[in-house]
Amino acid sequence: MRESKCRLLPVLKCTLSLSEQSLYYLLQVSGERSFSIDYKHNCFLKDGKPFQYISGSIHYSRIPRYYWRDRLVKMYMTGLNAIQVYVPWNFHEAVQGVHNFTGDRDLEHFLDLANQTGLLVILRPGPYICAEWEMGGLPAWLLQKPNIILRSADTDYAQAVSNWLAVLLPKMKPWLYINGGNIISVQVENEYGSYYACDYNYMRHLRTLFRFFLGEDTVLFTTDGNTDKEMTCGTLEGLYATVDFGTDTNVTEAFSRQRRFEPRGPLVNSEFYTGWLDHWGDQHAVVDAQKVSRVLGEMLTMGANVNMYMFEGGTNFGYWNGADHDTRFRSVVTSYDYDAPLSEAGDPTEKLLAIRDVIKQFRDIPSGPMPPATPKFAYGFVTLRKVILLLNTLSPLGPVKSQHPLTFEEMKQYYGYMLYRTTLPRDLSEPTPLISPLNGVHDRAYVSVNGVFRGLLERDTALVMNITGQQGDTVDILVENMGRVNFGSKINDYKGLLSNLILGKDVLTDWKIYPLDIDGAIAARWPHSDSRKYFPTPQKEPLPGPAIYMGTLQPNGLAWDTFLKLYEWTKGQVWINGVNLGRYWPARGPQQTLYIPGPLLSTSLPNNITVLELEGAPAHLRVLFMDRPQLSVPVCLRSSAILK
Repeated sequence: MRESKCRLLPVLKCTLSLSEQSLYYLLQVSGERSFSIDYKHNCFLKDGKPFQYISGSIHYSRIPRYYWRDRLVKMYMTGLNAIQVYVPWNFHEAVQGVHNFTGDRDLEHFLDLANQTGLLVILRPGPYICAEWEMGGLPAWLLQKPNIILRSADTDYAQAVSNWLAVLLPKMKPWLYINGGNIISVQVENEYGSYYACDYNYMRHLRTLFRFFLGEDTVLFTTDGNTDKEMTCGTLEGLYATVDFGTDTNVTEAFSRQRRFEPRGPLVNSEFYTGWLDHWGDQHAVVDAQKVSRVLGEMLTMGANVNMYMFEGGTNFGYWNGADHDTRFRSVVTSYDYDAPLSEAGDPTEKLLAIRDVIKQFRDIPSGPMPPATPKFAYGFVTLRKVILLLNTLSPLGPVKSQHPLTFEEMKQYYGYMLYRTTLPRDLSEPTPLISPLNGVHDRAYVSVNGVFRGLLERDTALVMNITGQQGDTVDILVENMGRVNFGSKINDYKGLLSNLILGKDVLTDWKIYPLDIDGAIAARWPHSDSRKYFPTPQKEPLPGPAIYMGTLQPNGLAWDTFLKLYEWTKGQVWINGVNLGRYWPARGPQQTLYIPGPLLSTSLPNNITVLELEGAPAHLRVLFMDRPQLSVPVCLRSSAILK
């Protein structure tokens, strides 16, 4: 291809005319900064000088604030001159109208650290981001409008977007490169061409908002998959069109498609995939380091600007994992390691070293050694004890009574778990089918009768189970939200019991619905603050069904990263010192350990461990703290894991 003359080679290939040189000189003398697109020479201009970025994606929402600088320095030392950053709307406005930009959500502090490190920023503020993040970054409270059409010019959605961007974008404007900051370009929406709506009025509305808040001189762009359909629906005049693709794509053909939609300007791969995501039940995704480095070198040789997605993936702490729904619902695992150049724990990999060797051929990289991996420690085994569950502790506001089930969204509890309680309408001496006829369990329901676990219902895969009992027996159905769909047409992903359950010939009614604030109780040091909640004597075999277990990791003077393995535990959630680490599901795999950042641990006080086990704990009730991750199922266990 006869492409960009603007390549960051040791000898600059793109010469400037006298008038251009004069403009550049004036810019330098006056101290003015600029970042723009040179359509004549097919490159970006930074302060009037040809510029090629080599960037990597990093998500501040998936990395503890304590480690932001460490990760950024490692990216800089690899030779990157830019990073690409998503802004998850729901991370900052989990409750409508309440905005949080503090602590781990302090976006401006993250931008400042990047600036101090010497990294430019490609900002992706959405409002939809995909990212394998809960609901693609859209806040679940949008679903309180039952007929809302997300990612469209729908009045309710457009107004909510306008309100959010009116908060976010003014915060970002001082950080634009042209205003003295480090943001060189801003993406509008995200891979919109892959969404069914194809609503150009929506994209025009966003373009108007971005221009109003960020000004006419900001480089705005779109990113879409490497197909004609996606590029057709995802691009819009006035927004520079870029593509994304991975190692199995013909680079020349992919950039030829970008050229059909953007005949002049720089070549840009906004998401060059260094790895891939995992769903529960998948094998752990791996992308060969040599393929990544070879294709990266090919693109850079063409003068293309490349962002590597991901450079560090991080972790889906808490309930922030997303999900896919193609033929069925598939939830994303807690680890977002992504087989990226920096591991989930921020450690340099062989893939990073191979990438650095490629970058060296195109630009000078910082001298000095790569910062080392953060220290890890195997703290060993801890034995847990079962806790008596008290509903008034986990649901202090008590139940809401309703003839028919209400969704999480109707209850205004958007994440985690809710308990639905009713009674058996008649005697059931023979096993009687409990059915979700409209596939209305979103996403997993754990069913007990009079406190005895009877089984589960699961979205798309287990829509019926049998129960017995006497009229008036208490039926408890604990429903787990496993993360909302983040990609495709099914992102209107309501949670809970979305439709009636049928028991034999009866429709179950007269529900008591308990919103469970498990996180709030644990953050307030329950159950560790009151040892009377222990069972007085341990049982020989833990009973199946949902239960909470607790224990302590005694301090040893170290607060180093570690990895928690829950061998023979089934499925659930873990908290350390009140912080929700995320979900575990070793029986389904592939992920077998949970990452625990060292800063979460105390060097001098007992470290509280709380486990919500949903199906059944092992008899040994032990958990193991290891000094290395295990993100794939051991070969000897794969066949049995698949059966589960």
